[in-house]
Order: sequence, then C-alpha cells, then structure tokens
Amino acid sequence: MVQKGTTICAPATSGGGAIALIRLSGPAAVETLSGIFKPIDDQVDIVNAKGYSLFFGTISSQSEFIDEVLVSVFREPQSYTGEDMAEISCHASPFIQHRIMEILIEKGVETATPGEFTMRAFMNGKMDLSQAEAVADIIASDSEAAHRLAATQLRGGFSAEIEKLRQELLSFASLIELELDFSEEDVQFADRFAMTETVMKIKSLVDRLASSFRLGNAIKKGIPVVIAGRPNVGKSSLLNVLLQEERAIVSDIPGTTRDTIEEVLHVGGLLFRFIDTAGLRHSEDEIEVLGVERTRLKLETSAIVLAVAEVTNSAEDIALFSRSVAELTGPNDAKIILVINKSDLASPGRMADLKKELSGMCAFPVVFVSATRSSGIDHLREQLTASVETSRLETPQHIVTNARHYEALKNVSESLLRVLDGFRDGIPTVLIATDVRQAIYYLGLITGKITPEDILGEIFSRFCIGK
Repeated sequence: MVQKGTTICAPATSGGGAIALIRLSGPAAVETLSGIFKPIDDQVDIVNAKGYSLFFGTISSQSEFIDEVLVSVFREPQSYTGEDMAEISCHASPFIQHRIMEILIEKGVETATPGEFTMRAFMNGKMDLSQAEAVADIIASDSEAAHRLAATQLRGGFSAEIEKLRQELLSFASLIELELDFSEEDVQFADRFAMTETVMKIKSLVDRLASSFRLGNAIKKGIPVVIAGRPNVGKSSLLNVLLQEERAIVSDIPGTTRDTIEEVLHVGGLLFRFIDTAGLRHSEDEIEVLGVERTRLKLETSAIVLAVAEVTNSAEDIALFSRSVAELTGPNDAKIILVINKSDLASPGRMADLKKELSGMCAFPVVFVSATRSSGIDHLREQLTASVETSRLETPQHIVTNARHYEALKNVSESLLRVLDGFRDGIPTVLIATDVRQAIYYLGLITGKITPEDILGEIFSRFCIGK
C-alpha cells in the first residue's frame, strides 16, 4: 500500500532511446530536486515554481557534474498522482540515470514500487480502479483495436456504466432495507413486480457486459486463429505466406509439423495469433499422436479456425472435413473459414463448380488460395477481419477486457439471479437483502468503491516501474 507523506522516484522510460525520464512524486518532490538542480537562469526558484513549468539546467552532486536536463514541475492536485510531482528529462545513458536515482535516494527519496505512481493517482481520487487498470492496458496495447478499448476505459465510460448500475442497486437495496426496519408491521414499500422488472433489467445489462469479455480478451491478447487440416494440405505454407517469412518448416513428408507453432500478425488494426498445428489424421507414431491431440486442444480454445483443404478434394470430402473440425471446436462457437489451397492446380471452371457445390453443403465462407503463389491471401485477410465482431467496437456499448471485471460481473449476475429466485419463491426479505448487498459489493470491486488491500496489491504489482 501507498505510504502517505513519502516521496518516491523511478525511471519512467525503457532503454534504447536518446532521452530518459525520471519521475518524482510526493510532498518533498520539488524541494528535494531543488537541492541537486541548478537552473541556467539564476533568477529561477523551482521550489516556488507554479505547476506546468519547465526549466533547463544541470544536475550536480557537490562538485560532480551529472548531466544537462529539463525539469518539469507539477503541483497537487493538478498532477497525475494528485501530489506535487517533478520529472527529469536527461540523456538516456544508464550511468546518468543510475547516478541521478542514487543521488535522490541519498536525499531521502524512496524508490517507487511497480505501479505506485498510478496507485497514488487512484488513492488520491484522480481515477477509479478500472481506469487505473486501463493505464496498464494502454501501455501494453499492441494493436489499434486494443488501444481503442483501453482508451475508452481510461476515459471513464465503462466506470460510468458500472456506477450507474451500482446506484440503481443501491436505490433498490434502500427499499429492501426499509422493509426490514419495519418487518414487524409486515409492510412492503415497493411493488414486487416492479422490483423484479428492475432486477431483470440490471441483470440483462450485467450479462451483456460479461458476454463481451470473450471478444475483449481476444482483442487484448490477440485473436487465436488455428490453422487445421489433414497432412500436406499446405498449412505451414499458408502460415509462412501470411507472415511473409519462412517461419514453419515445409516438407512433402506427412507429419512434418509435430507440435503447434504460434506467431502474431496485425491485420486491419487487429492482432491475430496464428497457430499452425499438426495434421489431423490417424497415426501410429507416438509423437505424431501427441501433436494431433494438441491440435484438438487448440481447436477447443480457438476463436477462428482456418480449415485447410486441397482443391483436388471432392466437395463431399471437404464438407465432411469442415463439419468434423466444427465438432472439434466444442462449445466455443469458433468461426470457421474454409481455405481451399493449391488453387493454381485447378482451372477456374473447377473452382467455380467446387464453390457452387460447397455452398449447398456447408454454410462456412470459402476462400481459394495458392500458398506457393501467394494468390487469394488478401481475400483471406478480409475474411479474417470480417469474422471478428468489429462492429461492436464502433458502438457506444462497452466491451470488457479485464478478467477481474469479468469475474466480478459473473458474481453480480449470480447474486441477482438468486434475488429473482427469491422473489419467485417467496424467500424472506432478509435473505434477498443479503444477495443484493453481494451484487453491490462485486460492482464496487470493479471501480474500487470496495478496495481490499490484497486486490490492490495484486493489480498494481503487474504495472511497470515508473507508472
């Protein structure tokens, strides 16, 4: 937990650039910095400087010159942490950064723990807990879609929706609690039908948010795309042409790919995690059998499956294969794209006939490609992005990306379901009130209205130092 009254410091940039940033936050941040910083203008007094001020000068320790730097001053409460802050922009030499940190620590400044700056921002009311988590998500975002979701959460839209639901439940709970206060008079302060309608509405909104987690989590971590097919249909060649590099070993020998190979690729602002798998077939080879089993496990967790077949296969065989792949995906409702490879070996008439035949046998989209000639790949990329519910990203509805939020929402939904069951079965009001309180509690966990120390510690421990 944050120790109030202390001043902390930490590097805020990673290596590799020309300029580095060291941050300070706390009541003594500016005063401590004034002891080692000499402005180029002798008339400048940074101790009394206004917020959002910038100064050029040098950092020294006694007679030791360290570096020429820019110093930024921020004043509470108009700062990131809500405290007095200062930032030192210095040259990115590891020695310079280490020496400045060393001098600050000698002056009594404490080294910040991971996420401590953002935790102070949360504790000082600059943001709620879900917004604080969004800071980490923005730093980690590696696609346009992931950045968009994190930015939306950081702006507070998700928090506002959760708080609205919480306030509705609090109003509902107040009526329940009022009835408990007058339990001896057997008084009902609200119509049970109306209360049921209210709870059903709130539960529906909670369930909608929870159901968005699968999409949100996939966008955040990369949408898993499994490349599946029988041996030698060109799965590895397809992966290589998608990546535009020779990542997977290609061979005419069946069973060359024994284990899954994973690579990431950006397509249309989305991050896809492509998984090349062992060929689906019966084998007596023990290692190959293990590879096939891993393929089945990957299919069960996939969001999209590229079911790869050859243009020389019959429509009946391809349709049967696609249905078997769909069965292997289990209950996760993965989107399946039929990829007919080696189209360079067939005439346009053969491909037209095959597509017509398949349209009457299966409902999956069909893409003809030639991995060796890189044809049809753009169409495949278009089908990949079309398979993701990107329209939901353009709507004002919020998408859950955080597993902690998802778990809390599921607990809220279960609590509200017990409330509805209680109304239906005539359960005593005191028991219904307990479930309502539980729902309010779990909503409060999302935004930090309820802040157990162990939860805060676990959340902020995942942050980088200096943020």
